[in-house]
Amino acid sequence: MNNISTLNNNWDTSLYEDKHAFVWQYGEDLLQLLNSQPGESILDLGCGTGQLTEKIAQAGAEVMGVDYASEMIEKAKQNYPHIRFDVADARNFQVDKPLDAVFSNAVLHWVKEADRAIASIHQSLKPGGRFVAEFGGKGNIKAIVTALYSALESIGIPQAQVENPWYYPSIGEYSSLLEQQGFDVIYAILFPRPTPLAEGEAGIANWIKMFASPFLTGLSLEQQIQIIPVVEEYLKPTLYQQGTWTADYRRIRIVAIKL
Repeated sequence: MNNISTLNNNWDTSLYEDKHAFVWQYGEDLLQLLNSQPGESILDLGCGTGQLTEKIAQAGAEVMGVDYASEMIEKAKQNYPHIRFDVADARNFQVDKPLDAVFSNAVLHWVKEADRAIASIHQSLKPGGRFVAEFGGKGNIKAIVTALYSALESIGIPQAQVENPWYYPSIGEYSSLLEQQGFDVIYAILFPRPTPLAEGEAGIANWIKMFASPFLTGLSLEQQIQIIPVVEEYLKPTLYQQGTWTADYRRIRIVAIKL
């Protein structure tokens, strides 16, 4: 794997594995779409701490996992020392030899430069190779984002000053990008997937610390502590029931073949 990025995203791998296992547990359905075969060469793009990479390996495929966050890769190597893991950037990676498939779960909504990621994926595949992915789609966590912006405005920080870190495309938008770069999109679906969060009352606070930290960048510790109860109060009527927080996820699933 060339063009390896050494940038650090400061992911808390313990919080990720202990409280956010749903990230890969929901991704297990996606493995059925991948339908990996013994002997196939497959890249798990944005592998996190390696749970789904291991499941692909169990199917007999020759699999490698890459992630932008060095902490995730260090933990994946500890978890599954028999699998190759590397730090790499989805927007700019190369492989040693063309692959049968690229698999990606819950990652590409972090990659705003989608055309660059698609170009890297395309060049890494054999002709006829497949790209199988799920990530946040249009309308994903709309309620949570609205609450975050409202909470920030309540302490005098306007929306224009806060950069939303995510990219949530429609099926049409993402399929067009794939087709423009030489893919044939054979399956695409956008669906709601309300996702219960662990830890009861602390569920949404933990989610914000894990995934929405860019919204808190530049705030003092005191401001960060102020913000979370405001977000909770805003969301409780819609996303909190019987002691459990549920994130308003909408997911896009894509299968595309390299022409």
